[in-house]
Amino acid sequence: MHYRGLLFTLCRRYSGHGVEVDDLMQDIAITLWQQRERLLSMNRGAQQAAWVWKVARNAAIDSLRRVRATESLPDNWEMADEERSHIDALHEHIEQLPEPDRTLVNLHLQGYSYREIGQQLMMTEKNVSVRLVRIKDKLRKEMST
Repeated sequence: MHYRGLLFTLCRRYSGHGVEVDDLMQDIAITLWQQRERLLSMNRGAQQAAWVWKVARNAAIDSLRRVRATESLPDNWEMADEERSHIDALHEHIEQLPEPDRTLVNLHLQGYSYREIGQQLMMTEKNVSVRLVRIKDKLRKEMST
Protein backbone atom coordinates (compact mmCIF):
# COMPACT_ATOMS: atom_id res chain seq x y z
CA MET A 1 0.00 0.00 0.00
CA HIS A 2 1.36 3.37 -1.03
CA TYR A 3 0.30 5.14 2.19
CA ARG A 4 1.45 2.53 4.71
CA GLY A 5 3.91 4.91 6.41
CA LEU A 6 1.35 7.67 6.64
CA LEU A 7 -1.25 5.32 8.11
CA PHE A 8 1.19 3.77 10.57
CA THR A 9 2.19 7.23 11.79
CA LEU A 10 -1.44 8.18 12.24
CA CYS A 11 -2.22 4.93 14.09
CA ARG A 12 0.74 5.43 16.43
CA ARG A 13 -0.37 8.97 17.12
CA TYR A 14 -3.92 7.94 18.02
CA SER A 15 -3.57 4.53 19.65
CA GLY A 16 -0.20 4.01 21.26
CA HIS A 17 1.64 0.75 20.90
CA GLY A 18 1.54 -2.88 19.84
CA VAL A 19 -1.72 -4.61 19.07
CA GLU A 20 -3.72 -1.38 19.31
CA VAL A 21 -1.84 0.04 16.33
CA ASP A 22 -2.54 -3.11 14.31
CA ASP A 23 -6.26 -3.05 15.20
CA LEU A 24 -6.58 0.60 14.29
CA MET A 25 -4.68 0.03 11.04
CA GLN A 26 -7.21 -2.70 10.17
CA ASP A 27 -10.18 -0.43 10.90
CA ILE A 28 -8.70 2.30 8.71
CA ALA A 29 -7.97 -0.15 5.89
CA ILE A 30 -11.61 -1.28 5.93
CA THR A 31 -12.82 2.32 5.78
CA LEU A 32 -10.49 3.12 2.89
CA TRP A 33 -11.58 -0.05 1.10
CA GLN A 34 -15.21 1.02 1.44
CA GLN A 35 -14.30 4.34 -0.19
CA ARG A 36 -11.92 2.86 -2.77
CA GLU A 37 -13.80 4.24 -5.78
CA ARG A 38 -13.20 7.80 -4.62
CA LEU A 39 -9.57 6.99 -3.77
CA LEU A 40 -8.92 5.44 -7.18
CA SER A 41 -10.56 8.35 -8.99
CA MET A 42 -7.92 10.76 -7.63
CA ASN A 43 -4.46 11.25 -9.09
CA ARG A 44 -1.68 10.09 -6.81
CA GLY A 45 -0.09 13.08 -5.12
CA ALA A 46 -0.64 15.64 -2.41
CA GLN A 47 -4.42 15.86 -2.90
CA GLN A 48 -4.84 12.09 -2.65
CA ALA A 49 -2.51 11.88 0.38
CA ALA A 50 -4.45 14.64 2.13
CA TRP A 51 -7.73 12.87 1.43
CA VAL A 52 -6.35 9.54 2.73
CA TRP A 53 -5.08 11.31 5.87
CA LYS A 54 -8.46 12.94 6.49
CA VAL A 55 -10.46 9.73 5.98
CA ALA A 56 -7.98 7.71 8.06
CA ARG A 57 -7.97 10.27 10.88
CA ASN A 58 -11.75 10.30 11.03
CA ALA A 59 -11.86 6.50 10.97
CA ALA A 60 -9.30 6.37 13.79
CA ILE A 61 -11.30 8.79 15.92
CA ASP A 62 -14.53 6.84 15.28
CA SER A 63 -12.82 3.54 16.09
CA LEU A 64 -11.34 4.87 19.32
CA ARG A 65 -14.70 6.29 20.38
CA ARG A 66 -16.30 2.86 19.93
CA VAL A 67 -13.55 1.15 21.93
CA ARG A 68 -13.63 3.70 24.73
CA ALA A 69 -17.41 3.57 24.91
CA THR A 70 -17.47 -0.21 25.35
CA GLU A 71 -14.38 -0.90 27.45
CA SER A 72 -11.54 0.75 29.24
CA LEU A 73 -7.99 -0.16 28.34
CA PRO A 74 -6.08 -2.08 31.02
CA ASP A 75 -3.13 -0.36 32.67
CA ASN A 76 -0.77 -3.22 31.85
CA TRP A 77 -1.62 -4.07 28.28
CA GLU A 78 0.48 -6.44 26.21
CA MET A 79 4.15 -5.55 25.85
CA ALA A 80 5.41 -5.18 22.31
CA ASP A 81 8.33 -7.22 20.98
CA GLU A 82 11.82 -5.70 20.67
CA GLU A 83 11.41 -4.60 17.08
CA ARG A 84 8.08 -2.89 17.75
CA SER A 85 9.52 -1.05 20.74
CA HIS A 86 12.44 0.17 18.59
CA ILE A 87 10.00 1.45 15.95
CA ASP A 88 7.89 3.07 18.66
CA ALA A 89 10.98 4.81 20.06
CA LEU A 90 11.94 6.03 16.59
CA HIS A 91 8.47 7.48 16.03
CA GLU A 92 8.62 9.20 19.41
CA HIS A 93 11.90 10.83 18.41
CA ILE A 94 10.41 11.84 15.05
CA GLU A 95 7.43 13.43 16.81
CA GLN A 96 9.87 15.55 18.86
CA LEU A 97 11.50 17.02 15.75
CA PRO A 98 10.78 20.67 15.01
CA GLU A 99 8.83 21.70 11.93
CA PRO A 100 9.48 21.40 8.99
CA ASP A 101 11.85 18.51 9.84
CA ARG A 102 9.01 16.36 11.22
CA THR A 103 6.91 16.92 8.09
CA LEU A 104 9.92 16.25 5.87
CA VAL A 105 10.60 12.90 7.57
CA ASN A 106 6.93 11.90 7.51
CA LEU A 107 6.67 12.64 3.78
CA HIS A 108 9.85 10.64 3.18
CA LEU A 109 8.44 7.71 5.19
CA GLN A 110 5.27 7.89 3.10
CA GLY A 111 7.36 7.26 0.00
CA TYR A 112 7.38 10.68 -1.60
CA SER A 113 10.38 11.47 -3.79
CA TYR A 114 12.76 14.29 -2.92
CA ARG A 115 11.27 16.28 -5.79
CA GLU A 116 7.70 15.82 -4.50
CA ILE A 117 8.74 16.70 -0.95
CA GLY A 118 10.53 19.78 -2.24
CA GLN A 119 7.46 20.89 -4.16
CA GLN A 120 5.23 20.50 -1.10
CA LEU A 121 7.65 22.24 1.28
CA MET A 122 8.96 24.85 -1.22
CA MET A 123 12.52 23.45 -1.08
CA THR A 124 14.99 22.25 -3.70
CA GLU A 125 15.62 18.53 -4.14
CA LYS A 126 19.20 19.05 -2.95
CA ASN A 127 18.00 20.86 0.18
CA VAL A 128 15.58 18.00 0.92
CA SER A 129 18.40 15.49 0.48
CA VAL A 130 20.84 17.37 2.72
CA ARG A 131 18.24 17.97 5.44
CA LEU A 132 17.18 14.32 5.45
CA VAL A 133 20.78 13.18 5.85
CA ARG A 134 21.23 15.57 8.78
CA ILE A 135 17.95 14.53 10.39
CA LYS A 136 18.81 10.84 10.01
CA ASP A 137 22.21 11.44 11.62
CA LYS A 138 20.53 13.31 14.49
CA LEU A 139 18.00 10.50 14.99
CA ARG A 140 20.75 7.85 14.94
CA LYS A 141 22.65 9.73 17.66
CA GLU A 142 19.52 10.14 19.79
CA MET A 143 18.56 6.48 19.40
CA SER A 144 22.04 5.25 20.36
CA THR A 145 22.10 7.14 23.67
